[in-house]
Amino acid sequence: MFKQLKADLAAVRNRDPAARSNLEIFFLYAGFKAIRRHRRAYKWHNRGWHFYARLISERTRRKTGIEIHPGAKIGQGVFIDHGTGVVIGETCEIGDNVLIYQGVTLGGTGKDVGKRHPTIGNNVVIGAGAAVLGPFKVHDNASIAAGAVVLREVPANATAVGIPARICKIGKDKISPLDHMNVPDPVFLALEELKERVAKLEER
Repeated sequence: MFKQLKADLAAVRNRDPAARSNLEIFFLYAGFKAIRRHRRAYKWHNRGWHFYARLISERTRRKTGIEIHPGAKIGQGVFIDHGTGVVIGETCEIGDNVLIYQGVTLGGTGKDVGKRHPTIGNNVVIGAGAAVLGPFKVHDNASIAAGAVVLREVPANATAVGIPARICKIGKDKISPLDHMNVPDPVFLALEELKERVAKLEER
């Protein structure tokens, strides 16, 4: 329990330059509170105390603005930054060291049964207002840009941008986790490439 607590505290300290102390994080950070309360709700949910688990979840939503279903699996070192408006569905699975910004939805499409929500790998960054919808995987080290709507699998080390999201970078060119200003626009890049090809054809 203490190992998990230390990992959750470290996740905030390492990613939020405004965090001054562990005491401040423990008592004042809504995202940290939501994760810690969810861990309690998840234990009761697994023991079959579904009503009590949901009660913890609903109280947490009212206090923090973050809604996490008690059945969701969340790894160590997950940081929900600011957090207002975050929704995480019942069959969602989140790996370790994941960074989630405000307004993110990890939900379903409404047509799936059983496993309805996404699986998020390790070291993933999900930008503000993004929606990841459906029972697919976002692989390790992927980044999802702010406002993106992801409806299909995202490869490892990739950056997904747009509505619906497109993969615009993979591998070493992956953007910095906090560099939201320099996320490329895949539609713009495709149009620029097309313009270059048309110019070359006209020249020939």
